[in-house]
Amino acid sequence: MYIEQAFKGKSSGARYIIGALAIFFSWSCLQIIPFFIALSIKYGYNEKMMAIFLDQNSLMTSFNSNTTFFLMLLGFALSLLFLFLLYKIIHKNSITNLTTSRQKIDWSRIWFSFSTIAILNIVLILVDYFFVSPDDYVFNFNLVPFLILTLIAVVFVPLQTSFEEYFFRGYLMQGIGIKTKYRWIPLMITSFIFGAMHYANPEVAQMGDLVMVSYFGTALMLGIMTLMDEGLELSLGFHAANNLVASLLVTADWTAFNTESILKDISNPTADWEVWIGALVINPIILFIYAKRYKWNNWGNRLFGKVQQPIVSHASDGTADIEDLSDLGKDY
Repeated sequence: MYIEQAFKGKSSGARYIIGALAIFFSWSCLQIIPFFIALSIKYGYNEKMMAIFLDQNSLMTSFNSNTTFFLMLLGFALSLLFLFLLYKIIHKNSITNLTTSRQKIDWSRIWFSFSTIAILNIVLILVDYFFVSPDDYVFNFNLVPFLILTLIAVVFVPLQTSFEEYFFRGYLMQGIGIKTKYRWIPLMITSFIFGAMHYANPEVAQMGDLVMVSYFGTALMLGIMTLMDEGLELSLGFHAANNLVASLLVTADWTAFNTESILKDISNPTADWEVWIGALVINPIILFIYAKRYKWNNWGNRLFGKVQQPIVSHASDGTADIEDLSDLGKDY
């Protein structure tokens, strides 16, 4: 019933087209506005400031890493606020319905997913640091910059990842789903868009196009997670843990998050068979763990079944009840 939550509000195709374009445009603008304001404060509005603003490399090196990190994440936080306001104003729907098919947001699911992925990532990084490739890292810890980084990351990284989840696995998943009428179509489309949006990341330039397998694979896993669990909670926790650990524990000059982390990767990596291990082995194991924990069933219908518009029945007191159609189409 997750995709069907969109039917509880205004769900015309025109509203979703306008909404998606508005969100994407605002996201694009809000990514650069904080930098523009910060440069204006630092240099004043002049030719030098504009030259820096228009040069990507100069822009990223105009501030220390913590300030740059904050300005990057601020745009996502503002975009998330805009998305929430748009969903309520244009679609007349609640943030709970954009988040989950449950009566209220299940925070225990978010924390379970967050802790599981955080522990997994920390263990994998430390094993690589101590036993597999110790020469690929240097100890990068500086107390004061790290404490500032931690404050920024803990507050803003979950907002950054939440925007991406609410936009791709939430807004677009619901909008495309109720119009195409099949669950697998928004799953594939949103996974492709999410992966393609990361093609400009510096990791791709460093490691090669094969690393895109990781982005597409992760997007597909998060989409499956959302449809099978009937909500965004698990993907919200996963994404926040993944990016938070990355920003605090290990950085590199060629990553999107160049931070004052504890470790710095000084290797010169390229994408190879390990990318396929992540997509074809680790991701399915994660889905298996979640499936056992939350007793997922009816995989065929939840991933490939038709989207059914709920039947609205009016009670004697005039209130509207939406009939649960989650059992329909089990034989599909």
